[in-house]
Amino acid sequence: MGWAIALHGGAGDIPVDLPTDKRAPREATLRRCLDLGVAALKAGRSPLDVVELVARELENCPYFNAGRGSVLTTNGTVEMEASIMDGTSKGCGCVSGLTTVVNPISLARVVMEKTPHIYLAFDGAEAFAREQGLETRDQSYFITEQNIERLKQAKEANRVQIDYTQPQPIKEQAIPRSEGDSQIGTVGCVAVDRNGNLASATSTGGLVNKMVGRIGDTPVIGAGTYANTICAVSATGKGESIIRNTIARDVAALMEYKGLSLKDAANQVIANAPKGTVGLVAVTDKGDVAMPFNTTGMFRACAVEDGHSEIAIW
Repeated sequence: MGWAIALHGGAGDIPVDLPTDKRAPREATLRRCLDLGVAALKAGRSPLDVVELVARELENCPYFNAGRGSVLTTNGTVEMEASIMDGTSKGCGCVSGLTTVVNPISLARVVMEKTPHIYLAFDGAEAFAREQGLETRDQSYFITEQNIERLKQAKEANRVQIDYTQPQPIKEQAIPRSEGDSQIGTVGCVAVDRNGNLASATSTGGLVNKMVGRIGDTPVIGAGTYANTICAVSATGKGESIIRNTIARDVAALMEYKGLSLKDAANQVIANAPKGTVGLVAVTDKGDVAMPFNTTGMFRACAVEDGHSEIAIW
């Protein structure tokens, strides 16, 4: 048994010829966040602290679709969402519809620790964030030129757009094809300490040109985020598919009720989901790591106490 950490920056139809100027900053951010998480685990910080710390750093990076890099709704606004879960207590917190909160993952943790509830959304969540003294900024802080352009392109085609993947017609179910660097991705982190304590965190801005009020898998416990005493999981991809297939909880259930290894459970869950829609990162209480996906690629990184570390896309 030893500590382990895994994180992702989104899955999708990532072209293998992704230009260096688009690939390198994201890989560098994954490395920085991985190093930050490893240092925190080595310092004895709890997995819950670690996943929040890493998710915050990813939210603060404009290269990923969370926090400052969040994509825009059909009205040109941001509506961010996040969730966090502690494996030992099964305590969890979820937030949606955030427009000014700099770090949605931290608000999710405050909801978990300082309210009798699990989920707060929209005006109520915003008011609670201000009441608790969390940092907020004007919406202009979150709205980047790149995301304004992405929204324009999506609107012209009357389409919504998922992580790293070509814009998809709103009512079309076909798997889209690559359009280069079309979108940045949802972020997530899972961690386990030397004592086998587990935690998971996921944060996102959602879909480009999504309907105002749309909620995806990220803040849904059991879909985009889950942790218990066996494993911790954070999913990424097409939210509707992840919700329908209860991706995160199914990994844990296959391990708990069928005795599958993390690798086998995660691979089975991914294989059963519609092709091109899902990826996940997961760790167990023993320090095992899995990072499968059924998309072309997934920005991901992991490290374990025995010294192995990895940063990969395809």
